[in-house]
Amino acid sequence: MSTEIIQLESICKNYRVGMEVVRALRGVSLSINRNEYVALMGPSGSGKSTLMNILGCLDTPTSGRYFLNGNDVSKLRDNELADIRNKEIGFVFQTFNLLPRSTALDNVALPLIYGGQTKNKRRERALKVLDQVGLSDRTHHKPNELSGGQRQRVAMARALVNHPSIILADEPTGNLDSKTSIEIMGLLQDIHEAGNTIILVTHEEDIAKHAHRIIRLLDGQVESDEANSDIITLEQARSPE
Repeated sequence: MSTEIIQLESICKNYRVGMEVVRALRGVSLSINRNEYVALMGPSGSGKSTLMNILGCLDTPTSGRYFLNGNDVSKLRDNELADIRNKEIGFVFQTFNLLPRSTALDNVALPLIYGGQTKNKRRERALKVLDQVGLSDRTHHKPNELSGGQRQRVAMARALVNHPSIILADEPTGNLDSKTSIEIMGLLQDIHEAGNTIILVTHEEDIAKHAHRIIRLLDGQVESDEANSDIITLEQARSPE
């Protein structure tokens, strides 16, 4: 069984803006193994967001091939991509993307509805992952009754609920204070240690250094792809300078 969960071969993505063609990605090739913890970095305009959208099956490349779990997903139709997203990828966003009028429990259970699970099974699984992220006492709270850190924990529970292969975290600490950011990074570390592959998209060096590998993009290409020899442990993050 291959250890690669993601393989990109010469991925290009072009956008047409008026009469101009913008080359957002220019022949990106890389592999990510199962249970890797990777940070994806790059300045504005580097192609980082475009690459994240392709990795998350939110968009398809103009050319090149994307293999996810051994399957070529680069040419799939929108409904097929949606099915892959629901089964294989858990998303964590900077803005949480929670339904404001739904409880934490209902927000977490939502992806299971699309999987056709019964109400009892949805509730059982949602309660389990809420407990996993330390929110078993907040199951019936709505987002406006939760702190920013708690809302992000709900989002992370929702990302985990379908047993995804990959957790794709896009600036997960961007709207949080430093103390809460450390808590969320600790939770991502726990998720990684439990066996998930983590792809962390960030522009913050201190957040990226929690990952074991850092891929930097520039002008639509991989500028560098290196193991992180200076991993920040939770103990280091929590200790004052």
